Amino acid sequence: MLTISPWHGVTTVVLGNCGFGVAPTRPEHRDLIIGTLEKVEGMSPAALNAGLGADWPFETFPQYLDAIEKAGTAINVGVLIGHTPTRLYVMGEAATEREATADEIEQMRKIVAEAMAAGAIGFATSKSATHVGLKGRPVPSRVASYEEVRSLVSTLKGGKGMMQATAGKELWFDEYEKLAEENDITISWTAMLAGMVSPDAHIKQQERTAELIARGRNIVPQVTPRPLCFEFQFKEPFPFESLSVFKPVAAADAEGKKKFYADPEFRRLVKEKMASVRASFRTSWESSVISMCGHPEYEERTVGEVARELGVETIDLGFDLALATNLEARFRMPVANADETVVEDLLKDRNTVLGLSDAGAHASQLCDACLPTYLLGRWVRDKKAIPFEEAIRMLTSRPAEVFGIRDRGLLQVGKPADVVVIDPATVNAGGLERVYDQPAGQDRLIAKAFGVDAVIVNGVLLRQRDRDLLGAGDVLPGRLLRRGVNA
Repeated sequence: MLTISPWHGVTTVVLGNCGFGVAPTRPEHRDLIIGTLEKVEGMSPAALNAGLGADWPFETFPQYLDAIEKAGTAINVGVLIGHTPTRLYVMGEAATEREATADEIEQMRKIVAEAMAAGAIGFATSKSATHVGLKGRPVPSRVASYEEVRSLVSTLKGGKGMMQATAGKELWFDEYEKLAEENDITISWTAMLAGMVSPDAHIKQQERTAELIARGRNIVPQVTPRPLCFEFQFKEPFPFESLSVFKPVAAADAEGKKKFYADPEFRRLVKEKMASVRASFRTSWESSVISMCGHPEYEERTVGEVARELGVETIDLGFDLALATNLEARFRMPVANADETVVEDLLKDRNTVLGLSDAGAHASQLCDACLPTYLLGRWVRDKKAIPFEEAIRMLTSRPAEVFGIRDRGLLQVGKPADVVVIDPATVNAGGLERVYDQPAGQDRLIAKAFGVDAVIVNGVLLRQRDRDLLGAGDVLPGRLLRRGVNA
C-alpha cells in the first residue's frame, strides 16, 4: 500500500534515492544488503526479512522490477538502480574496502545498462560522509573512484535516464557539471538545506546552481519544506556517525557500545571532537528533545536545558540516559531547516525540486512523507509564502519533469487520471505518532493527513476522507513506471 504516502496525496513515488536498494543482490549477499540498510537508513532487519520472505523473488534488477509489477502497488512506482547494491553484487564485502578494478567497473556498467534497458528511471549514488554502513565502514558507493561513477553514469547518455546523487566532497558541483555535459542528463542532488553546513552555505549553492543552469547544465538541488529532525537512540547513533571518534562505536554491538559510552576517555574524546566541529552540530545536539528516557520530568525538554539543570555536560547526559535505559532512550535531534526565512528562499528558488521525503527509509527515526500536506498547510495557507498554484506545480509537474516521468504530473486529456482532491482550508500534516504496523510487528513513525478528500490513481478511487477503499488483497491501481515504456 506504500503508506503513508497516499494519505498525503502522493500518487507516484521513486525508489532508490541515495543509491540504496535491494537489487541486484546475490542470495549469499542478502545479509550484507540488509545490514547496510539497517545501518545507513534505519530500516529494521526483522521487517525487511519478513517482508521479503525467505526466498526473495528476484536477484537481478530486471527481476526486481518484474517482482514489483507482479505484486502490485497502490500507487505508481518508478525505480532508480542504486550504486551500493550494484557494487555489492560485483565485489561482495570488498565493495566497502577498496576501489574497483577495471574489470569490476565494466561488470557494474553492464548491470546498470541492463537496468536502464529494463526501465529504471535512472542511476543513484552517494558520497555523503553521513552514510556509514556495516562495521562502521563507508557504504560501498563512497569507496568508488570518480572514474567508476563516470563509467556507470555513461549508461544514461542519449536520454536513457537521470542521475540522483547525495553530495560529498568527491562528488560535487565540478563533477556534476562534467557528468551532465558529457552525457546530456539531468542530475538531481540531495539536499540543499538551511544551516546544514554553515548559515550561508545555501547561498553559494544557489549561485553555483544558477550559473550551471544558465550554461545549459540541468543540475537540480532537492529541498524540503520541513525541519529535518531525527529521532534516534544511542544503540544506532546515526547523527553522530559522521564524527570520526564514533567510527569504532558504529562497528560495535550493543554491549560494546555501552562500554564506549561508559568510558571516561571516550567521553573526553567526544567532547574534544565536538568542540572542533561546526557550531551548528553542537547547537543541534543541545537543542535535541528527550522524547523517552524513563524520567518523565526530563521528557519533552531539551538536552541543553536538562544538562544545565543537573550541572552536567550535554554529551554526559546523553550517554548516562542511554546507559540507564539499556540504550532505549530516544532523542529528537534537529539537523537542518530550522530557519524558516532561509527555507522560504529555498522553496521559492525555481531551480530546485522538492525531495528528501525519506518515505521508505529511517522509518523509526523520522517521518517526512507528509511533505505535501505540510507544504500546503504551513507554507501556502498559514504563512501565505507560496501561491496555491505554484505549490501544486512543485508537487506535480516539477518532480515529473526532473525525473523524466513524461506521462505524469499534469491533468491533460489522454494522460493517466492521477487526481487528488484537497480542501485548502483544512489540508495539513498531523503530529508524529509511533506505531507498530510493519512486518514482524516493527515500529515506525507516521503522520496523519488532514484535508485530503480523495486520492485517485489511474482512474481508480483509492482513498476517500481518511479511509482506504482498497486493501493489499485487492487488485491495486498503481503501475510500475518503466522509462521508455510508460514513463
